[in-house]
Amino acid sequence: MEKHKSVFIKTYGCQMNVYDSERMGEALNMAGYHPVDAPDKADMVILNTCHIREKAAEKVYSELGRLKKLKDINEDMIIGVAGCVAQAEGEEMLSRAPTVDMVFGPQTFQALPDMLEELADNRAEALEQNGHIKKAKGVVRTSFPAEEKFATLFETPRQPLVRSPAAFVTVQEGCDKFCTFCVVPYTRGAEVSRAALEIEAEVISLAQKGVSEITLLGQNVNAWHDVDAWYDVDADDIGLGQLLRRLAQVDGIERLRYTTSHPRDMDDALIEAHADLPELMPYLHLPVQAGSDKILKSMNRKHTAEDYIKLVDRIRAARPDIALSSDFIVGFPGETEEDFTATLDLVKQVTYAQAYSFKYSPRPGTPASEEAQIDEDVKSERLARLQDVLNAQQVSFNASQAGETLEVLFEKQGKKLGQMVGRSPYLQTVHVDADETVIGKILPVKIEKAHANSLSGNIFGV
Repeated sequence: MEKHKSVFIKTYGCQMNVYDSERMGEALNMAGYHPVDAPDKADMVILNTCHIREKAAEKVYSELGRLKKLKDINEDMIIGVAGCVAQAEGEEMLSRAPTVDMVFGPQTFQALPDMLEELADNRAEALEQNGHIKKAKGVVRTSFPAEEKFATLFETPRQPLVRSPAAFVTVQEGCDKFCTFCVVPYTRGAEVSRAALEIEAEVISLAQKGVSEITLLGQNVNAWHDVDAWYDVDADDIGLGQLLRRLAQVDGIERLRYTTSHPRDMDDALIEAHADLPELMPYLHLPVQAGSDKILKSMNRKHTAEDYIKLVDRIRAARPDIALSSDFIVGFPGETEEDFTATLDLVKQVTYAQAYSFKYSPRPGTPASEEAQIDEDVKSERLARLQDVLNAQQVSFNASQAGETLEVLFEKQGKKLGQMVGRSPYLQTVHVDADETVIGKILPVKIEKAHANSLSGNIFGV
């Protein structure tokens, strides 16, 4: 009787990587692998990596050093590195970390069964020639068009390995904006949109399995478009707004979200969807990065601070209760105190429910990495000042919910006994005392307390 095989997948970075890891797990499940919760329990370990932050590759190599100890004990273990670091490193990763068996980029994981067959052949050849598999040739797959990925990835119905009422669905990959700080165009490739009918079919399948909230994912998700997607849509080229309207009609889908968006692709149809669709949650992540026009131009963002503020005004006119979040980079090359003050001014003018802020870190191969860099102490000081303002805004927004009744989708058990965790329409974490029967339900919760990063309350009427 064949031994059941096991896999541990460690995910770094963005929500798209979370989605990709789930799809890897599904592909491997069909190949006979079941998931485990620790690498020392696994026959295969996959690191699904992110290349956005500084020293991303070094962190992966450090993790591979720890995994080498496990492979020294079990030489049959398969170690794979996926994602954007794998895409950037390619063959170099096999040279620097011989313990790695497979290196594959974000556009190639759907070929995992083929890669495993190739690795098995390589190991058999090494065993015949050397008497052991240590010198077996590794497998590298880093060139695979996203169009082909979308064409082959969804040939079988999706079978989520972890049951949850909320799910991610990738609709778009890559980016054509070429911001000077960003590696995404080099690791994820050009913008490619998945066919609308395929997206709709996956959402229907998920709804039939009990999913009620869908988050549409893309590196530049509001650049999604499709030509002649539905016979009853009178348009040459439909965009994300029309797609959201279609998905809102799927039986069982009660909530829709999308991320991450670019200000230049927030068209009228998408803004109108925020006004018209109760299923589209009143939360929008709209990165701006900086408030200085000089820095925005240097970043190649293709919009000004005034453009962004006017866009926010239009969005809020369409959906007055919308909660905004954003991304900010401080210490970008050439940023002066005046430039940084402009960022603070924009933050104070817009006001955010939540935001992510970082010190600029040079990414190899990007134009900004070639520029003169700002002192780290200056970056740290500016980041602290920005985060003081952003944190105060988040605390204020959360406090505004105290005493309100919010519709909360319960997703899982909390860390405390008898505690359940859900999400508000504004994506806030909400804790209540309840039993497991609430998981998967959307229930009214009276918010009793607002905390810095979450809310707590009681289910209304209980």
